[in-house]
Amino acid sequence: MADVSSMGSGLSRRRRRLSDEETEQRMLQAAMSMINSSGLTVGLDHISFEDVIRHAGVARSAAYRRWPYKDLFFSDLLKELARGAGPAISVSDPETAEAVRQVILDRLDWVAQPGLRTALVAEVLRQGALKELQIFSDSPEWRTYLALQATFLSLADSDLRTEIQASLREAEADMTAGLAAAYERTTRLLGCRLRPELRVTFADVARLTTAATRGMVIMAPASPELATHTVHTDPFGAPAPADWTQLALALAGIAMTFVEADPDVHFDEERIEALRTTLTPPPQQRRTRRKGTLQRPFRAEEPPLTS
Repeated sequence: MADVSSMGSGLSRRRRRLSDEETEQRMLQAAMSMINSSGLTVGLDHISFEDVIRHAGVARSAAYRRWPYKDLFFSDLLKELARGAGPAISVSDPETAEAVRQVILDRLDWVAQPGLRTALVAEVLRQGALKELQIFSDSPEWRTYLALQATFLSLADSDLRTEIQASLREAEADMTAGLAAAYERTTRLLGCRLRPELRVTFADVARLTTAATRGMVIMAPASPELATHTVHTDPFGAPAPADWTQLALALAGIAMTFVEADPDVHFDEERIEALRTTLTPPPQQRRTRRKGTLQRPFRAEEPPLTS
């Protein structure tokens, strides 16, 4: 007689039936994974419901029990994409933070002169924008987010449109707040401020620079030279000309419209040395810089500079 203790139970080998909630989560996660691997197009026509079922590893009957019509699934997928829009495109980059610190450390003597302080703010933006356009253009997360905005415009007035609008508004507010806070910290660290008579905020500046970046990202596929064309010039009073990309000119041009040296801030040798100490992390926290890592200054999760 066979030893039943050594035989696997048929029940144990049989795949456990997933709950409707588990099916839903697996399906949505699978679809988002498929989208994030290539980016969202304007619409979801390139996503097959049957492919999502196979990718999710769920029973076909369970998927259709949860979503009797494919349109219901794609409505839920749009909601899920909108809810995750902010975190998906706000990736922390510690190497960029260090690279931006190094840009300032290499030009620390500039802070002693008010005119060069603003030039240093522009220089941070110039170097940060060297690869910004290419990075955003190559990012499936950014393509998905921009396409999601366009898809939203095509939705008829409905509860779905209202819900997606609310999620996108929240994502935009979070990104703007993080970018504005980092702009403010960096500007104040360098002894600068927004011109008070203009009555603008750092959130205003963040929205304008974000709009410029997105515009370039949208234009770049049809005009690839936007990512590589540079102008050798000195538009903001640096000691010497440098190569400026189109995006760098846009970002710095916006910022320099509103930024000025703070007349109440004076950098003597003691204050400059204190700034150097602030910008230099302890040895155990230093990271090895790699060529080409200066990509995304002023991101929300890990601001590159602290005051």
